[in-house]
Amino acid sequence: MLVFKTPMTNETKNVKRIAVIPGDGIGKEVIPEAVKVMKAAAAAGGKEVKLTDFDWGADRYLRDGTTLPADAVEMFHRDFDAILMGAMGDPRVPSNVHAADILLGLRFKLDLYVNARPCVMFDRKFSPLKDRTEKDVNFIVFRENTEGEYVGVGGNFKKGTLDELAIQEDINTRKGVERIIRYAFEYARAKGLKRVCMSDKSNALTFGHDLWQRVYKIVKAEYPEIEATHQYIDNLLMQMVRDPRQFDVIVTTNLFGDIASDVGAQLAGGLGLAPSGNIHPGQVSLFEPVHGSAPTIAGKNIANPMGAILTVAMMFEYFGWVDDARRIDGAVKAALREGKTAAELGGDLGTREVGAWVAEYVAKGN
Repeated sequence: MLVFKTPMTNETKNVKRIAVIPGDGIGKEVIPEAVKVMKAAAAAGGKEVKLTDFDWGADRYLRDGTTLPADAVEMFHRDFDAILMGAMGDPRVPSNVHAADILLGLRFKLDLYVNARPCVMFDRKFSPLKDRTEKDVNFIVFRENTEGEYVGVGGNFKKGTLDELAIQEDINTRKGVERIIRYAFEYARAKGLKRVCMSDKSNALTFGHDLWQRVYKIVKAEYPEIEATHQYIDNLLMQMVRDPRQFDVIVTTNLFGDIASDVGAQLAGGLGLAPSGNIHPGQVSLFEPVHGSAPTIAGKNIANPMGAILTVAMMFEYFGWVDDARRIDGAVKAALREGKTAAELGGDLGTREVGAWVAEYVAKGN
């Protein structure tokens, strides 16, 4: 697993305070299994995790209207090192207002400007690519996480009529663009990786993405040892499918990163094996599996918990607990190899049984 770790002091390096928000749908099933593995891995590595549960989600919203409490951001900065969150989304809340307030609210208000999504193939049999091996799909997408179309600037005029006008603004700031591009290069340098590719659509989006082009040119000059390339987003997606081996680090906009990372996850084996991190270096950061809340299968003990489990590994590496993260990765690889998986990945175990198997594997120190 690949993720940039946060600085630590001697007092905090072996004890971490983690907020747990299971969310909606299958989030309430897979996050407890991830927590089970988290506890086993921490104990095996001589670490301690102090967990606090929060019931924010559709059930709470429908009960009393709570989404993201006013004091949540201050509380997370003060009392926690990281947040583990499950998927948000429930058909009983068609507006999805609670999900937007909680997830996007935390991304923006905690200024989690890095969305890190590793695209790592754990077992070739789960990839749709023919004749590819685990060495061929091993890259990371860094998605700008606080700007772009997701800021919600825009509106509707004459909504619901034949004359309706809808506007959605794409917001790009020099500060926001530069810090995500620089993060990508710093990450590559720290990991000894040789290639960074920036993707935009500057041939069509000639204002906002011209800014990306100019900033990229300035920043890449500071990292002469790294091969810096550029691809338009349509070509990038094609190249990811054609030859994923050419990529180490991809950095792109909020919207394009959302799309590219989902394609990369599918190449690696599907969204059920995809973790992600919403990161502000050195500050409390949020980790979540990429997959959705899947309400149609919720409560049936058939959901695949691997993405949530791998998200814990990603969180641990962010803490600097590299050996413990690798232990979790190794357990997931073993489960995939031995068929100890949910039906989604060809196995016959339930959600809880997969979590128990992985946790036991980790606890044995394999």
